[in-house]
Amino acid sequence: MNLSGILSPEIGQLQNLVNLTVAANSFSGPVPLEISYISGLRQLNLSNNIFNGSFPSQLSSLKYLEILDFYNNNMSGVLPVEVSEMPSLRHLHLGGNFFSGKIPPEYGRWEFIEYLAVSGNELEGSIPPEIGNLTKLQQLYLGYFNSYEGGIPAEIGNLTDLVRLDLANCGLSGKIPMELGKLQNLDTLFLQVNALSGEITPELGQLNSLKSMDLSNNMLSGKIPEELSELKNLTLLNLFRNKLYGSIPDFIGELPELEVLQLWENNFTGSIPQNLGRNGKLQLLDLSSNKLTGNLPPDLCSGNRLQTLIALGNFLFGPIPESVGKCESLSRIRMGDNFLNGSIPKGLFSLPKLAQVELQDNYLVGGFPEIDSISVNLGQISLSNNQLTGSLPASIGNFSGVQKLLLDGNLFSGRIPGDIGRLQQLSKIDFSNNKFSGPIAPEISKCKLLTFVDLSRNQLSGEIPMEITGMRILNYLNLSRNHLVGSIPSSISTMQSLTSVDFSYNNLTGLVPGTGQFSYFNSTSFVGNPELCGPYLGPCKFGAANSTHHAHAKGPLSASLKLFLVIGLLICSIAFAIAAIIKARSIKKANESRSWKLTAFQRLEFTSDDVLDCLKEENIIGKGGAGVVYKGVMPNGDHVAVKRLPVMSRGSSHDHGFNAEIQTLGRIRHRHIVRLLGFCSNHETNLLVYEYMPNGSLGEVLHGKKGGHLHWDTRYKIAVEAAKGLCYLHHDCSPLILHRDVKSNNILLDSNFEAHVADFGLAKFLQDSGTSECMSAIAGSYGYIAPEYAYTLKVDEKSDVYSFGVVLLELVSGRKPVGEFGDGVDIVQWVRKMTDSNKEGVLKILDPRLSSVPLHEVMHVFYVAMLCVEEHSVERPTMREVVQILTELPNSSNSKSGDPTKTIDDSNPQTSTITIETATSTGIKDTDAHQQPPPPPQSPPPDLLSI
Repeated sequence: MNLSGILSPEIGQLQNLVNLTVAANSFSGPVPLEISYISGLRQLNLSNNIFNGSFPSQLSSLKYLEILDFYNNNMSGVLPVEVSEMPSLRHLHLGGNFFSGKIPPEYGRWEFIEYLAVSGNELEGSIPPEIGNLTKLQQLYLGYFNSYEGGIPAEIGNLTDLVRLDLANCGLSGKIPMELGKLQNLDTLFLQVNALSGEITPELGQLNSLKSMDLSNNMLSGKIPEELSELKNLTLLNLFRNKLYGSIPDFIGELPELEVLQLWENNFTGSIPQNLGRNGKLQLLDLSSNKLTGNLPPDLCSGNRLQTLIALGNFLFGPIPESVGKCESLSRIRMGDNFLNGSIPKGLFSLPKLAQVELQDNYLVGGFPEIDSISVNLGQISLSNNQLTGSLPASIGNFSGVQKLLLDGNLFSGRIPGDIGRLQQLSKIDFSNNKFSGPIAPEISKCKLLTFVDLSRNQLSGEIPMEITGMRILNYLNLSRNHLVGSIPSSISTMQSLTSVDFSYNNLTGLVPGTGQFSYFNSTSFVGNPELCGPYLGPCKFGAANSTHHAHAKGPLSASLKLFLVIGLLICSIAFAIAAIIKARSIKKANESRSWKLTAFQRLEFTSDDVLDCLKEENIIGKGGAGVVYKGVMPNGDHVAVKRLPVMSRGSSHDHGFNAEIQTLGRIRHRHIVRLLGFCSNHETNLLVYEYMPNGSLGEVLHGKKGGHLHWDTRYKIAVEAAKGLCYLHHDCSPLILHRDVKSNNILLDSNFEAHVADFGLAKFLQDSGTSECMSAIAGSYGYIAPEYAYTLKVDEKSDVYSFGVVLLELVSGRKPVGEFGDGVDIVQWVRKMTDSNKEGVLKILDPRLSSVPLHEVMHVFYVAMLCVEEHSVERPTMREVVQILTELPNSSNSKSGDPTKTIDDSNPQTSTITIETATSTGIKDTDAHQQPPPPPQSPPPDLLSI
């Protein structure tokens, strides 16, 4: 009912209440102990609120309570042992809080309990074997964010009524106990993202009722046991990211109910079972990053239910089955980096739900398919590095939803059809290294969303079309190694979005533009054109740049005229300065004559006069576009920071962010959001009073003299805390709040170096969650601005995620976002170039001031950073997912694991910590798309776990 405030203690007077449910509201504060007065209460559901504090021990007196649900609150303290004194409990959910400590062995006392969940807390210790005494238990959820010692207790095998067991992502080690094979009623077994080792327990084949089994992201080894062939009800089997080897058993293809099979990132060899998919129910298949050979099974889509087909990074050969071209349910096909041959299946690009096609790095032949109708969902086509031939058909213009069209490294010939201009969603086009000829189609300029164009290494001729200059958000333009003639259109220099161009090795002539972005490019962009001239190519020959001389036809100004102009300008400047000084003094007097009003957001022990006393030159601790910041000491000794916003012009509608500051900071309370104490106003000037942060901003510390003393553990802590602050803004405020200027200088550090997100002068509310808002002008700081924000002015919370990713790269590298990498290059571009976006290359960019770091942690933070700075906003995680991934910190190779990024050699414990001076800078080249930052882990199905 969207209720807020506290839950009144008066609730305890409802003596006859049986069911108290206030779930899914915004109640805060502690849980009132007066609830314990309702002696006959049977159901108590406080889930999905923001209750805090510890568990009231008095509730143990509720002897008739059957349902106790505190899921998804902010409760803390040790996991309460008092609940074990409620003998009638059937359903207990304490998950999604901040409970700590161990699971009490007393939790094995309940006689009737059927549902027990403590997942998503901060629990430690070992799982008590007493849990095995709960013989009526049907659902057990212990994972997610908890971090247990040891392994799975064998006593869990005594829970013979258990239907769902979820122990995912909680640091478990050791082997999977064979006793789990006794759980004959189990339909769901989730053990993913742990450090489980050894072989897959053959006794799991006795779980005749099992429907979903996820053992992924562990360190399991050996082969898939033949005993699993008895799992006739299995619909989901996830074994990816382990160390399994051998062949994929044929019985996998014969499982009658199988819908999802994910075996990627193992060491499987041999061929794919040829009967896979014949059950007519297969929906998702991912076998990538193994060493599989042979042909693809012919009946993968026999039931027309297959949605995702991924097998990239193997040694598969032979043609793609023709049946794939008839699979109307298919939405993603990723078969790159194999040895596939033959032609593209007829009808593939006409499939109605197809959204992604990746067939790059194979040996495919034939031409580009001629089609009339395609899926409006088709967003990416990658056919790079094959042996495709022929010309592009005019029907290529039918791909109305395509955003990336990658055809480089083939043998395409003929003209680039003008129909390419119909692709209004296209953002990246790569036709390089083909045999295209004829002029560049001027219609390409109609693709207004293009940011990347590479037509290099072809046989294109004619002049560069003037229409290209109308592509206002183009970043990258490569026309090198063609046969282009004529001059470079001078109007190209007005394209402010260009960060990289290459016109080298053509037959271009005339003067290279020297203004705009062209003033930042060097000679390598223009070499190989003997008739080109310019500042870095040598002087122009006579007549080569006649157009540049027309302006000087009348000769220079006479010396006397210049003198008169200079004297006139000087007199005007002096007069203007005198007028400005007089005006400034009058405004100052007017301001001082006005009364100041102090508005407090909490109880304050100072006045507006105390705040005004802080406004002295010697108290200035910062200056920026949002105003001047002063440090002040109040009469009671408290330190504050006072931000003086720029004086507004009378009648001006621009308040320099003041209203946004007040609306945002005045209403929120969070540990990692800077606290606004109050503000002073006299209708012309606004002063914001904050809590003082003695260690200044992260940017000042990290990039200043003290940066070398900011050790890795502190940097990681700051990253997590700042992420939590932004997560609060994006997900826990109503309406949601955008910061719009996330940067290291807006992350403030208190005396304990705890991070607090600050400066909401640019914040905007998202009135409608999930929609973008188009801003009237770019706001933010150079180097932190997301690509879609800078070019389209489209703003959503993913823009803040991008900026936070830049902050993470600053923490890892110690570099500033811009200014250290050459003209037009920012930290994101530099990192991608240095590391190829592979986490193993992080040593190449690591801050040299960090003498010793845990490599697995640095790689993990770098992995999260690269997720955040994905070029397309839809591919970035949410801040809630960022917090989750950051806090799921992998441990070193000889302890708990579960790290989605961990690929270092587990046999060498020395890889867990590395000394920078002795570290090699070589990184392991990833061979498949799974080694690129994958999408954030999906949440478990809501019917399995609501964490």
